[in-house]
Amino acid sequence: MADGTTQAPFASLKGQVSPEEWQARVDLAALYRLVALEGWDDMIFTHLSARVPGTEHFLINPYGFFFEEMTASALVKVDAEGAVAQKTSSFVNPAGFTIHSAVHLARADAHYVIHLHTDAGVAVSAHSEGLLPLTQHALIALPGLAYHDYEGIAVNLEERERIVRDLGDKRVMLLRNHGTLALGETAAQAWLGAFFLERACRQQCLALAAGRQGVLLASQEAQVEVREQTRAMPMVAGLAWPGLLRRLNRLSPGYDA
Repeated sequence: MADGTTQAPFASLKGQVSPEEWQARVDLAALYRLVALEGWDDMIFTHLSARVPGTEHFLINPYGFFFEEMTASALVKVDAEGAVAQKTSSFVNPAGFTIHSAVHLARADAHYVIHLHTDAGVAVSAHSEGLLPLTQHALIALPGLAYHDYEGIAVNLEERERIVRDLGDKRVMLLRNHGTLALGETAAQAWLGAFFLERACRQQCLALAAGRQGVLLASQEAQVEVREQTRAMPMVAGLAWPGLLRRLNRLSPGYDA
């Protein structure tokens, strides 16, 4: 590959699954590669998932492979409990799917879910004040932001109801002492939510590096104005997505195999 990475060694499933499932696989694999290009991955940990259209199944990464290796055919189809629902030698991390299944099952609009452990995202999730209205990126993220308190590594299925309760109708979340989460009806929408939240977290870490005193918060008037201005964000996501795929084709081709 152009960036020196290798692909997960899986036979192509193209033509062996429905066109709708194949497109979901391609889009999810693209998200994995984009996360790797941004440096947001956490070795083989954290997960991105997608609903298989028209079914009760979901797609998630095979445990043990890096995000930069992910392909459409490598993704594993599972049911709502995380049990593998296809013929494969791969397995998934059940702890990873606990969070994802909660969101997918509770939200009809959660076709794609992104969960990350970036340094900046984890740092802000551990900040008592959470995400502050410091930057334009933060003001874009804040209206759709929810919080969920840390309960330990997500292996307890009972936590799902509390994740759903805390998420409510929001589209991005700070998982306290843990990381970030974003969802969308499309891969593009999920990506844009993650992008603004992650960028806002990084900017906050930089702004607070010299301490909390003297940091300028955006006015309430500005926060209300940005909230109204960002109602067209789903359309913006659709505009950005083709360019993101062109970037992948240049720097990390093969995700759609």
